[in-house]
Amino acid sequence: MSHILIVEDEGIIRSALRRLLERNGFQVTEAGTVPEARNELDANSFDLIISDLRLPGEAGTELINQEIPVLIMTSYASLRSAVDAMKQGAVDYIAKPFDHDEMLTAVNHILSQHRRSTSTQSDQAATGVDTEMEETASSVAGMLGESPPMKAVFQQIEKVAPYDCRVLILGESGTGKELVARALHQLSPRKAAPLISVNCAAIPETLIESELFGHEKGAFTGANASRNGLIEAADGGSLFLDEIGELPLEAQARLLRVLQEGEIRRLGSVESRQVDVRLLAATHRDIKTLVDQGKFRLDLYYRLNVVELELPSLSERGEDILLLAEQLLKQACQRLNKPQARFSKSARTALLAYSWPGNVRELENRVERAVILSDDHLLHAEDLQLSHQPDKESPPTRVSFPAQHFADQSSSTSQFAEADHDPAHLPADDLSLEDYFVRFVRENEDQMSETELAKKLGISRKCLWERRQRLGIPRRKTASSR
Repeated sequence: MSHILIVEDEGIIRSALRRLLERNGFQVTEAGTVPEARNELDANSFDLIISDLRLPGEAGTELINQEIPVLIMTSYASLRSAVDAMKQGAVDYIAKPFDHDEMLTAVNHILSQHRRSTSTQSDQAATGVDTEMEETASSVAGMLGESPPMKAVFQQIEKVAPYDCRVLILGESGTGKELVARALHQLSPRKAAPLISVNCAAIPETLIESELFGHEKGAFTGANASRNGLIEAADGGSLFLDEIGELPLEAQARLLRVLQEGEIRRLGSVESRQVDVRLLAATHRDIKTLVDQGKFRLDLYYRLNVVELELPSLSERGEDILLLAEQLLKQACQRLNKPQARFSKSARTALLAYSWPGNVRELENRVERAVILSDDHLLHAEDLQLSHQPDKESPPTRVSFPAQHFADQSSSTSQFAEADHDPAHLPADDLSLEDYFVRFVRENEDQMSETELAKKLGISRKCLWERRQRLGIPRRKTASSR
């Protein structure tokens, strides 16, 4: 069982995080300040430190060392300070308030990477064999895949990564586009510098330019101090722009200048600054269609598309589904501290027969849910709950769902039937889960912000955005952006 040290001066946050981690099988110790944390480090052995950046007396970065990985928590306003913490040796950062799934994903990823690194170092010391090439191959193959489409992707990554060229990563949601970006960065000469990941759809349009390019004091209302942008934070490293198809046209023009001239200009500034950034971009949308519709600049598309790398959907990967499912099952059992389970023949057949509209992300959710709910070490088809996949030509079963029940559901377990009816005109007690979402968003998006909509539905902003994309409900332009 992994032992985690939480260093957070706010008791409410510390207790909530402790409960979250303990529910997921981790041993947790708490501290409120850096000196208290040092006392715990002297008395106990830890696998991970999760520390707030700003603490009374000393900053959380004082706990960074080479032996125990440190995950930094920070408010959204001090995101650049978190990037600086990564430059000092923190393995990752997470913005508060954080989504529970986001925190668990970050923790499990860090612990997995640290165990793999420790194991590799031990093997190398014991055998005296240089495993650098093996590590390189493993980091690409770590995405797992024996199917011809994935082998082709791995070959492209290995060929492209060493060269300082821009890469456009295409693929459906949940296929692992960010994993590819991380592999491209880790296999490049820039691996010692930071990789800054930005979800273009998750940042409000009114803030996107300030976040990317930074601003000077007084550039707009509320700009009380000068701030670096995320592009500057990635100087010397790589910048990953996820869902770049959602970038507003004004920001696209400024990004084009970065690619052409290698310089940025902060909002409110008359001076340009040189930056050395490798740009990696990704989208699940058809960029050429966006260009034809006038929503994406053609010149930017050609600048981005030096190398195009397209990821296959999970349904196109054949036996890879079983390979991934076995790996995810092993990880879920370890994470949840449950005995190692295995799939029955019926479960394996069901895994291969399902179409996986949510791709690898949906597969991970199904496997984890089966591990949690099953009382047997042998998982059967019914444990995966794949037999209720809707027929694309028949409407979904109608059932009433309150808003809180909607918040508890998985975001990608069914497909929305594109029927002739408009969900907004259906009676409230005749709505399917996704009809409810469509109706609620359409009726309230003019009066509520994205944050308010997500809060009312009981989901995160990221989850709200993903469901908008999947159900074809674009976010409306704000009055200031028209």
